Amino acid sequence: MTRMPQAVPAGVRIERIELFVTDLTSRLTRRIASGDYDTGGRGTLAGKPVLIKIYAGGVVGLGQIRPIAPSHFMPDTVQSILAAITEFYGPRLIGTELANLALQWELFDRTLPQNANARALLDIAVHDALGKIYGVPVYKLLGGLCQPTIPLEWSIGMADDIASIVREARRAIDEFQVPVLCVKAGDPRGWGHDVKAFQAVRASVGEAIQVGIDPNCAWTVSETKSALRALSDDRLDYLEQPIARKDVAGLAEIRRCANGVPLMADESVMSVEDALDLVKHGAADVFCIKLYKVGGLRRAKQIASIAEASGIRVNVGGLAAFSQLEAAAGAHFYASTPARQMMPAAEFIFGLGVAGEDALCSDEDRRFRVSNGHVAPPDGPGLGIVLDESVLQKFTLLHEKIQ
Repeated sequence: MTRMPQAVPAGVRIERIELFVTDLTSRLTRRIASGDYDTGGRGTLAGKPVLIKIYAGGVVGLGQIRPIAPSHFMPDTVQSILAAITEFYGPRLIGTELANLALQWELFDRTLPQNANARALLDIAVHDALGKIYGVPVYKLLGGLCQPTIPLEWSIGMADDIASIVREARRAIDEFQVPVLCVKAGDPRGWGHDVKAFQAVRASVGEAIQVGIDPNCAWTVSETKSALRALSDDRLDYLEQPIARKDVAGLAEIRRCANGVPLMADESVMSVEDALDLVKHGAADVFCIKLYKVGGLRRAKQIASIAEASGIRVNVGGLAAFSQLEAAAGAHFYASTPARQMMPAAEFIFGLGVAGEDALCSDEDRRFRVSNGHVAPPDGPGLGIVLDESVLQKFTLLHEKIQ
């Protein structure tokens, strides 16, 4: 077992930062309540991943985030990420100690509040660099390896016909053996149509698979209560964010009449303060933590600690994760959290090759793949993902340097 030194070697400071907006070799589309979710066409900047390199102490820390704008809850775009890092965060980080995560966040708060995607990029890359300096996987920096294998969840988009939704559910199970499905809801045809879609999926996959439903804020409190009653005989395994994210009182009301169906907060938990507010109101059974949403690994662990102290479980979201690097960051967070605290599974399966290979990562990272509905976190130093630099050069649409 590799021993971790007590501190980062003296003098390890951030020397320079590079940003790359990269093209995608494949495309993912999904229909959710707020509109079409699309990774974008070839050659455009919109919806493309932003990759970061942080140089410090002879290593290069990597991170990657794909902004999901247009979005009903995330304000970040490729352009806003670039501006936040190149004009504000990046120049102030040059020369600071790599390991001083608390000071970095204080600097961010004083300089430019919020900007979760930009902060997540920097935070993940710093953790990757620290892991490489120590020679350990990131999960050892976050508390150790609590879960050597991670169960995976497949999020099913809405469609014109219910048969298409069922076909996607069958693909997730038949091709990848996923143990958990999440049926997107909020169809313009009303909550009754959403209920029929869920019932069709449940009838197709049987009782061995966990199935949840996610209206992405599209229902009202009364509609949610009606849907819960309609699904009372269909084993709904969890209900995710049915109403508007700011309606914490409404979530608490729904939870009181959910008859044991776990209520997951997603859009409602964007920060540590949001988590505390949900606890105060008794408004959630599960927190959906997405690294790009909360600002990276450090904030994710803080929210998970609030959840643990409050008897609330944690879900690791990440439908937007469309790369090995972004999926790996989620995997390290998941792996470092005890199984008793997690529910129901990790959502970053689309970063694991099921929608097409990530051309940026080297061939040795092909082992970071779905196996019987699960995945093992990479065990190399840092995030454990190695870039193919020649492919990065080929697919770079925009390159910025800060030094």
